[in-house]
Formats: sequence, C-alpha cells, structure tokens
Amino acid sequence: MNSSRSSSRTRTPGTSRSRAVRRGAFAAAALSLAVAVPAVAAQARPGPHTVQNAAAHPQAAASGRAGDPQSTVDRVADFYGAYIDAVWDGGNDPLAADLRTHYLTSGLRTRLAAWQKSQHADGVLRAQDVPRGWTVTYDGSGAGHAFTVVRLQWGNPAHPTYTYLKVQSDLSTRKISDIEPR
Repeated sequence: MNSSRSSSRTRTPGTSRSRAVRRGAFAAAALSLAVAVPAVAAQARPGPHTVQNAAAHPQAAASGRAGDPQSTVDRVADFYGAYIDAVWDGGNDPLAADLRTHYLTSGLRTRLAAWQKSQHADGVLRAQDVPRGWTVTYDGSGAGHAFTVVRLQWGNPAHPTYTYLKVQSDLSTRKISDIEPR
C-alpha cells in the first residue's frame, strides 16, 4: 500500500464524530427554516393591520387568528365578523341588535335606523343581502378617531364583486361612530 494514500486516510480521533455533529446541526437548521419560513410568511400575508375571513382566504384559517381588545381595528373586524354571521344565520334575530348595541355608538344606531327606513336595507352592510366575505384594513387615525376600510365580498366566489365602507371608531370608547360608503 502506498504510504501517501494511507496518510491521507489517517484521521485524528473525533473527526468522524465532528462531521456527524456538523451534519446533524446543519440538518436541524435546515428543518427549522423549512418550518419557520412558511409560518412567518403565513402570518405576514394579511399584514399587521388587516384581518381577513377564512371563507375568502382559506390560508388565513391555516395561519390562525389573533386579536387585541384594545385595538379599534380588531374590534371593527370582530364586529363585522360576528354581525355578518348573525345576519347570515338568522336575519333579524336579537343577536344582530345586541351586537349593534355593544359595538356602535347610540348616535350611529339612531342614524342607521333612519337610513334603513328610507333605503330598505341594512345600514351596517349598506345592502339588502349578506356578503360572502369581508376584510378590514387600517386606514389611519386622527382627532380622536381611528379609520378602517371594510371590503365586503359579494356574488360568485370565482368572480366576486366588492363594496367598500369607511368606518370611523372613537379612540376613547373604541365604539364605531360612523359607517359610510367609500
């Protein structure tokens, strides 16, 4: 056997073990990235001030949902989600009225009642029908108010149409104080 060949095969004790440890560490790092990157991307998809419903965006259901009771944006999203569910499930049941009482200012409730009487439509949705989906997006704040845009999805999921509402919330109470078409 050639001495140069044998010397190239000569290893110091622990070299094989070091390579195995490095390979294991590399595999663990690659696996953690394979799990972490899609999870981070899924969380970032809607954006920091956007809440989407799972029917319109199935990937949102897979990534989970979160909320903050102090956030006016989250409260608008919570209201629209619960209100649409209540109207979808039962029309004029007491839950929709209870939600209006909890989330809307008394002044807005009075204005919506007058609008609904003249328009023969739901003032919260600004429509006679119930939307298939919704998205709430932060749209700024100032003078004691936070503003959000509510996008309502209508019609066939393959070819949806959208309407947009500008929603104003009072920062001091976090209650919705105005809803207008955008």
